[in-house]
Amino acid sequence: MAIEDDDRPRKKVTHEIGQDLSLLSVEELSERIALLTAEIERLREALTKKRASRDAANSIFKS
Repeated sequence: MAIEDDDRPRKKVTHEIGQDLSLLSVEELSERIALLTAEIERLREALTKKRASRDAANSIFKS
């Protein structure tokens, strides 16, 4: 028995840098913007933590 396309789990929305955007709907573009905005925030948080760790290590070794 063949599985219908509608019964298959949908792929998670992903974005590839530089991909053609002309075929995406307004809703899909909005989803991509939300996805990328969340990822930028996650990257900023990681950067803040890394800088704090580096600064703490530097302060110990410069004492």
